[in-house]
Amino acid sequence: MSLNSESIKRHFEELQLIQCSLLPTEHLTFQEDSTWKDALQKFTEDSYPDTSHLKSSPSIGIHVDDAKISFKIGTNMEPAKITFSVRGEGITRVEQERWRSLVAEVMKEISDSEYPAYQLISLHLLPLLHEEMQSAQSQILHEEVATNVATLRDNELFHVLFTSHHLISPNKRRSLQQWSSSLSLSGFAKVGYPGVIYAQGERFNVEEFVDNVKAMQWLALRVRFVEPLLLPTGGTETAPRSWKEFQKVGEVVEEMRRIGREEFVVEMGIGSAGSNNAT
Repeated sequence: MSLNSESIKRHFEELQLIQCSLLPTEHLTFQEDSTWKDALQKFTEDSYPDTSHLKSSPSIGIHVDDAKISFKIGTNMEPAKITFSVRGEGITRVEQERWRSLVAEVMKEISDSEYPAYQLISLHLLPLLHEEMQSAQSQILHEEVATNVATLRDNELFHVLFTSHHLISPNKRRSLQQWSSSLSLSGFAKVGYPGVIYAQGERFNVEEFVDNVKAMQWLALRVRFVEPLLLPTGGTETAPRSWKEFQKVGEVVEEMRRIGREEFVVEMGIGSAGSNNAT
C-alpha cells in the first residue's frame, strides 16, 4: 500500500523527533535499504525530498552502546500501528515476552498519540533499558566489591596460639611441619611439657591450620587466641616463612621477643619477661 504525502510527512517528523531525542550512546538505524535514511537526511536539511520511491512505512532499529539487547520497531501511520521485536545474543523467551507485554501495555496508553513510536522509544523503552543496564552494572560492581572484600579478608594476617598438656608425638610434630609449609605459615612448636604452638599467616590459611590441629587427639588442648595480627603503623610482615621447634619455654619467650610479640605469651602465663631458661 502506497503512502500518502501526509503520512510521509508525519513519518519524517516522528523520525526527526526520535533522532533529536537520542543520547550520544543511543543509535537509530534503518532496517531496510538506505531509502528512508537518505530521505530523512534531506528532510532534516530543510529540503523536502522526492518521496515517490517511499512505498512503505519505515522499520527502524534502536540500540544502546554496551546493551545486550536491541529493539526493532515497524511504524504505520494509517492505521496507527506499531510492530515490535527485541533481539539480543542469549536473550530468553521469557525476556522477549516481558518486553512484548510491556510494549502492549504502553501502546494502550499512547494509542491516541500523534507520534506513538517516538513516545514508546523515548519515554518508555530507552529509560527502562538504561535502568536495567545500570542495575546490572551495579550488581556486577557489588559482586566485585564482595569478592575483593572476601579476598582482603582471607589475605588479612592472623595468628594463633595453642597450649596443650604436652607435645611429644612425632606424627603430630611432622604434621605441624607439613601444614606450615603447605599453608605458607610461619611459627614454631615447643615440644615436651607443656606443648606450645604458634603460627601466623593469611587468615584463610591460619583458620585451616586451626581446624587441622583441633582435629587431632590432644590432652588439654587450648586455643589461647585466633585473631588479626596487628602490625605497627606502616609496617609489613617481611619475615621469611619458617617453622621451628623448641625444647624450652624460655626459647618460646625469646622467639616471641625476637619477632616483637613477647607480650602474647607472657600475658598467657607462658614463661616470663627476660626468661630464657625455663623448661
